[in-house]
Amino acid sequence: MRRADLLDLVLLAALWGGSFLFTRIAAPAFGPLPVAGLRVAGAALVLLPLLAWRGETAALGRHWRPLLLVGLSTSALPFALYAYAALRLNAGLASIFNAATPLFAALIAWAWLGDRPSRPRVLGLVIGFLGVFGLAWSKAGLAVDGEPGLALAVAACIVATLSYGYAATATKRFLSGAPSLAVAAGSQLAATLLLAGPAALTWPARSPGPLAWFAVAALAFASTGLAYLLYFRLIARVGPARAVTVTFLVPAFAVAWGALFLGETLTLPMVAGCGVILFGTALAVGLVGGPRPARTGRG
Repeated sequence: MRRADLLDLVLLAALWGGSFLFTRIAAPAFGPLPVAGLRVAGAALVLLPLLAWRGETAALGRHWRPLLLVGLSTSALPFALYAYAALRLNAGLASIFNAATPLFAALIAWAWLGDRPSRPRVLGLVIGFLGVFGLAWSKAGLAVDGEPGLALAVAACIVATLSYGYAATATKRFLSGAPSLAVAAGSQLAATLLLAGPAALTWPARSPGPLAWFAVAALAFASTGLAYLLYFRLIARVGPARAVTVTFLVPAFAVAWGALFLGETLTLPMVAGCGVILFGTALAVGLVGGPRPARTGRG
């Protein structure tokens, strides 16, 4: 990997790690659905002019049906769920659950596309999901005395991660021939249309303050719009198998941003759970223990 590509990878991880910080700041002021709606609308404003400049807007009309599906599964639903989870979970913990995205992507690709994993990758899936379940148990209190609201927040993270995994397979299945920028821009436009009504209906009665607006703007333009450009540029330059290694860096940045700006702490269960999830993910996507797969995806 060239130095420029490595810098792109680190910047992308910093931006995606920052998304959990910005969501944590914005969600209490706006509410989950408005945060998600503003996030995808801002990203669409970044990506659609670039798509027009490249003369690829016709792809939106040709692929509008799968773009609606991918927009729902890769943005509208998971963004809203993570914004809901941010009302109770800190940024670092949410990012650790998000690191399991390649696990769900590999599992769904196996079930849907017949992309049968090797034995080391199956072992990775088992280890990774054990890490997810163990962290969920310790943090959400899935035992009898657990706090219901916290358990719902953890469940929202897991469903959002599952949605990302589904989106990766759906993109491969239905949009493999579409330009990558059209997929990014079209999915954000579709998510904007899907969230416009729910966001308007749940808009806060009290106007959010400047910090919340700054967080939403950073979330939309930097952590979503710019991040998508970096992600697809990395896929084009180094391939998806290497681009997906950003998954391993995002929790580190999310934890660092949360500690620096919100005073969040990193607990031993979070460290242990993150280690197990990332090790299982490395096995599942073929980064260790066997040959790398030809394709993989973040979601």
